[in-house]
Amino acid sequence: MTEGNITSLDTEKKVASGLTEQTFWLNMGPQHPATHGVLRIVLHLDGERVVEAEPVIGYVHRGHERMGETRGYAQFLPNNSRMDYLGAMTYNHAYCAAVEKLAGIEVPPRAEYIRVITSEFNRLSSHLLFLGAYLMDLGAFTPFLYIWEEREEINDILNHVTGSRLTYCYNRFGGVHKDIDDQFTAGARAYIKRQRKRFKMYDKLVTGNVIFQNRTQGVGAITPEQAFNYGVTGPCLRACGVEYDIRKKEPYSVYSEVEFMIPTGRNGDAFDRYAVRLAEMEQSLRIIEQCLDRLPQGAYINDNVPQYLAPDPGEVFFAFESPRGETNIFIVSDGSRIPYRMHWKTPSYTNLSILAELVRGQFIADVISIMGSLDLVIPEIDK
Repeated sequence: MTEGNITSLDTEKKVASGLTEQTFWLNMGPQHPATHGVLRIVLHLDGERVVEAEPVIGYVHRGHERMGETRGYAQFLPNNSRMDYLGAMTYNHAYCAAVEKLAGIEVPPRAEYIRVITSEFNRLSSHLLFLGAYLMDLGAFTPFLYIWEEREEINDILNHVTGSRLTYCYNRFGGVHKDIDDQFTAGARAYIKRQRKRFKMYDKLVTGNVIFQNRTQGVGAITPEQAFNYGVTGPCLRACGVEYDIRKKEPYSVYSEVEFMIPTGRNGDAFDRYAVRLAEMEQSLRIIEQCLDRLPQGAYINDNVPQYLAPDPGEVFFAFESPRGETNIFIVSDGSRIPYRMHWKTPSYTNLSILAELVRGQFIADVISIMGSLDLVIPEIDK
């Protein structure tokens, strides 16, 4: 991958590769509907076949890590959700957990359950948008409308307690900003019941659709070895048959107290990446339902947390499972109110890195299918 505006292979490389003048270059992006953000893919084509592809990133780099090193711990809370705007709640949840681990802050059990409920709703919302946008990329318009309807329901549920519909800033150090009430619980249970019926419709409308199968099965297959070499994580890794999910392998919050499965694929192709995400939505419903059943009474926030945090000198590493895969936070404290160092490793960056190998030799039409199946969020790369 290339950062900035450096674009292409040099002349010597073209001569050495034996390419003729019949090959040509095509810019896909930086403003293209299928890139789902400001991303540019420089494609070297021989007819409709891809000879080589080069992702160009960095167009919307905002310096989030540097901002985290120039302001107080609480002042950085709104930034988390603007890295991955589709997984905003999971990022907000994880940042608070990392700082609490660094500062030794206790979180009430009720708050931990609420965090998992809201994070899983956010995962559902993110996966729904993937389904709608991916199918739209492949030319299927009808599922896009159904998916927006369901996603709006989730937005209404979360909006009731967070006051937001996209870039959430709901978690606080030591708990959450507001307790959930009967209206939230009733809405959540009604959604679970309705969404479970919708899965049958998606199986008929999408999974069993022969056009969709032809566009995704055997396309962009990733082997487990390739996934390990490139650091691919999340649903893209699990589609290869690797049962790895941070919520199970290194459970945080109350994930160790609920039962759920890790869906995996067999072929690692675009179809399996779709199927894994669809199955993960069912598991998220299981998690939410169990958390609602076991939601303890008590405080939803630790009132003893000081307004201005100044953790003792030290460092913390925290890993969590965002909708796109394993995400890591590393923070160093020098004892002041401002983090000395902050670093985020996000999954879309590593998942994008394998794209050039996947599309080499493929038809240009399959580039859309392969890239869409990776479910990239570009602002998370250009953080």
